[in-house]
Amino acid sequence: MATVHFLPHGTAIPVIAGTRLIDAARAAGIRMETPCDGAGTCGKCKAKISANNTPLGLSGDAHKSLTQAEREAGWVLACQTTVHGDLHVEMEASDSDGLQILSDGQKLAVELRPWIRKFYDVETNATCVLAGKAVLTTEPGDTSAEMYGIAVDIGTTTLVTTLLDLRTGAELGVTSSLNPQAIHAQDVLSRIKMGSKPAGLQKLHAELVEEISRQTTHLAFKAGVALENIYEAVFSGNTTMLYLATRTDPTSLGKYPYVLSLEGGQHVSAREIDLRISQRGIVYLPPLFSAYVGADITAGILSTRLARQPGVVLLVDIGTNGEMVLSVNGRLTATSTAAGPAFEGMNIACGMRASRGAVELVSLGEHGIRVETIAGSDAVGICGSGLLDVVGELAAKGGLDKNGRFRNNGDQPWRDQWECLDGKPIFRIAGPVYLTQKDVRQVQLAKGAIRTGIEMLLKAAKVGAAQVDRVLIAGSFGFHLRTASLIHLGLLPKEFSDRVEFVGNTSKSGAEAFLLNRDTREEMRQTVAQVEVLELANDPAFEKSFIRSLQF
Repeated sequence: MATVHFLPHGTAIPVIAGTRLIDAARAAGIRMETPCDGAGTCGKCKAKISANNTPLGLSGDAHKSLTQAEREAGWVLACQTTVHGDLHVEMEASDSDGLQILSDGQKLAVELRPWIRKFYDVETNATCVLAGKAVLTTEPGDTSAEMYGIAVDIGTTTLVTTLLDLRTGAELGVTSSLNPQAIHAQDVLSRIKMGSKPAGLQKLHAELVEEISRQTTHLAFKAGVALENIYEAVFSGNTTMLYLATRTDPTSLGKYPYVLSLEGGQHVSAREIDLRISQRGIVYLPPLFSAYVGADITAGILSTRLARQPGVVLLVDIGTNGEMVLSVNGRLTATSTAAGPAFEGMNIACGMRASRGAVELVSLGEHGIRVETIAGSDAVGICGSGLLDVVGELAAKGGLDKNGRFRNNGDQPWRDQWECLDGKPIFRIAGPVYLTQKDVRQVQLAKGAIRTGIEMLLKAAKVGAAQVDRVLIAGSFGFHLRTASLIHLGLLPKEFSDRVEFVGNTSKSGAEAFLLNRDTREEMRQTVAQVEVLELANDPAFEKSFIRSLQF
């Protein structure tokens, strides 16, 4: 046996020799992210070994994601290190401290007609709770004044839960957190792979629903609401998230022809999926388009009234799973692309979530570099909006060539930011935060995927970029995305520069509309049935378009 002491948590735990350091941390109740699922490639589970002459097991060259200076200072990757003696371990600070998650989206004003209704019978002194036309339950006494629901935006990276009064439509509280599944697998494909095994599916499901239940309990307590009076939840999220939330095997989502065994537009029992609301509570799943265009886009179409918009309107949800819909006078075409986790700060040397100390804005000018961080704290890493800013600024002002290679011509006002680290060029942003050539490549892949999706949608609709009237950018990614950065990167065509509107978290606001007005459910079922979905993987033009879209 060996004892591992975790600092600054003040926690010590005995483990069997040979235990991975990350497993010891989790056993001690310390949450660590391994978005690469323990492959040792993301570098997000750093730990510093402070004890001397302690035997360790290190897995080959898996620590190559650490710099030479970090290795010499005693830093290791917890997922690649095994314990063989007593240790004192300093864990890298969690970037969920002060995490900023966008919980507001363009609202849709709807008539208050919830699926849940209550009727008090004076003669029997009981209240009947209806779900649609069916009796959900009966309650003793007059409980007609207590009728609540939750709207849950299940993002690949984040969770946002809202408590609403179904009698008045009032928002009683909203809370957000990281999706705990991101600890194990960072993107949709990784979660499909993990969830295709019974043990993996149970783990991903249990951790997700437990976090939603925790959020719901927190909101209910603050609002003075009993969990037994929360009768319905609406889950909005991409297709994989809804499969995992309902403990549905996602194997078919990862294999052609990507057949849906869960199509949405239906209810499941809250008790059956272990969601802590009323014992007779139900969960509504909005209609799904396909394996990779999910209910979050259904909610986005609803909240923006995309199908009723005149002209040509493009809705793009920028995130780990990039989904987009083009409306041409109400005729909708949808698709999705695997943008990957770079926009969330993952697979980036100094990447982190949008939390305290994250660089969120970067500009390059005549007087050098200007940087802003979340909460005005000292820079400790860079989040997605700052990453897009710095790469966009370098691309626009000569710091990158069109293929994304660093270009230091020696006469830039910010030339002092160019340095070498372990023999490789970096661009110093602020303090310990820097950008590597590999980081630029990750941004290229992510932006190239989204740009390709946009190009393929326009091509399918026989519409040019100049003909697009409005571009709606949705998603909880970033608080300070700038249109200029999106254009400089080439993520959006330059023709869009004066047409971009940021509509926020429409997955959340659409879920709220579903909860408050039952008529929206049939309306969106019909809308989804009429949408054309482009499967880009089957299009021979995808690869050529993607290669073109990699250029700045």
